[in-house]
Amino acid sequence: MPVPQFLLDLLQLLFDLAVPAAFCTLAAAGVSLRHEGGTNFQIGGRAGKWILWTVVLLTLPQLLAWIAAQGITVPQASGSVGTSWLASMESIFKNFVSDVIVARLVPVVAAYFVLKATLDGAEGQNPLGSIIAALFLLCISATMQLFQGWNSGDQYAFTDMLSSLWNYIAGRVLPAAAGLACVGAVINHVRHRPWGRMIFSAIAFLSVSGLLKLVQAMAA
Repeated sequence: MPVPQFLLDLLQLLFDLAVPAAFCTLAAAGVSLRHEGGTNFQIGGRAGKWILWTVVLLTLPQLLAWIAAQGITVPQASGSVGTSWLASMESIFKNFVSDVIVARLVPVVAAYFVLKATLDGAEGQNPLGSIIAALFLLCISATMQLFQGWNSGDQYAFTDMLSSLWNYIAGRVLPAAAGLACVGAVINHVRHRPWGRMIFSAIAFLSVSGLLKLVQAMAA
């Protein structure tokens, strides 16, 4: 029995809206990052879940290809939405995400976090969390390009993208964080405040990959 054309159009619509939806989940991850502290995140927290959904959306065709390879019949997308009103909804949603959310709303939310950082500093609290959330939101387009560049295109693109994310964090983000921790330690030492924890954090940031290999060796 052939699949009705409407269902094929609906499937194609979901494929076409995957990237705009990924922009929304990435923006939600930035906002959640501030709620979880900014400089940290909770295991199983909202920021991590939104990042995971971003990866799922960006690798949706490859995930379905893996399911099809297991012998489960998956309808094939037609390549374009044939139903006119579905095509209109697709165009409206894409324009809303690009013109409203990414181009205008996200910068406003980032500006709000910058304002929050100044208020946090005036109150004597740490403004770093709000600043990191603002930076994350302002770099959302570049982050999306980075994620898309990690898509290997095969059936294991989902896990490949997560592995690339891990390598990027371990190889690029954590060394920079270690440098900032050393700067913070020097500032605290000058101000006669505790600085040992920051030095320990810098060493830990630079040793994450080694610690992972140690844990893997212990588990083997």
